[in-house]
Amino acid sequence: MPKSWRLTLQAESSLLDIAHWTIETFGPRQARAYEEDLIARCSGIASGTVISQSCRALIDPDLAEDLRFSRSGQHFIVFVEDDTSIVIIDFLHVRSDLPEKLTRLEKPETKGGH
Repeated sequence: MPKSWRLTLQAESSLLDIAHWTIETFGPRQARAYEEDLIARCSGIASGTVISQSCRALIDPDLAEDLRFSRSGQHFIVFVEDDTSIVIIDFLHVRSDLPEKLTRLEKPETKGGH
């Protein structure tokens, strides 16, 4: 059974920034398609059908939480998981300084689940 999932306020803000940039660069049709891909990947994470990796294992064993990530297009979806839900912490571009950004991520207030 799929877990519920939700976006943090930071993840929601990043998703909007991605959409705005994509609209300006490639147009609204491509922005909708890319946003749908990101949301579908989040649903796949929640259903257990998407492969993810531990940020601790690959980037920094001293991270505060056992953050996980999965790649979708040009973004990493960073999340934490418990027994019943997935919290999408942020969407980070693949060209980001991931170790630096991951050490600064916090688990802020979240929006409603999906």
